[in-house]
Amino acid sequence: MIDSKEASAALADIDDIVQRVKRSQLYELASLAAVWWGVLVFAANLVTWLWPIYAVYAWVAADVLGVGGLVALRVFSPSDHPFGTGVAIRLFLIFALFFAFGYFVTSVVGHFGPRQLGTFWPIYFMLFYTLAGLWFGTAFIAIGLGITALTLFGFFYIGEAFPLWMAFVNGGGLILGGLWMRRI
Repeated sequence: MIDSKEASAALADIDDIVQRVKRSQLYELASLAAVWWGVLVFAANLVTWLWPIYAVYAWVAADVLGVGGLVALRVFSPSDHPFGTGVAIRLFLIFALFFAFGYFVTSVVGHFGPRQLGTFWPIYFMLFYTLAGLWFGTAFIAIGLGITALTLFGFFYIGEAFPLWMAFVNGGGLILGGLWMRRI
């Protein structure tokens, strides 16, 4: 027979294991999402640098494929996922609101040019990565702050190759961050 202290310790160990499993599931899905978005962002930035006239089409395609991929990732992920049920619809609505606000700020209020757009969107995305890190772990904070700092550096110090810089900083940063999260 075990006493109440041993039972409490055993329950605490079980709870710790459950929390680690939930975090690993979250990190696995988040890493897949980061790599997915990283590839899309890398490609869209390359199109922006090589063929600026097609940039708007590349970014619309990247955004649609990115959101669609996240919804598909959630729909096809195990049902015992730590986020619960109904996430696909909420995820879609979150992105609809996210993009609507970003569009409002950049096109209605701000009238941003290409360079400002290339800076605003990564920083805006990374704000939410960093905020997620306050709940889900420091990997999100490191990725968010790292990409934000390199984006701002590029905005102020990189010339015409800024879209190419952003392909590696934002797209490559998301890919590397996603691969790093898989190892945590």
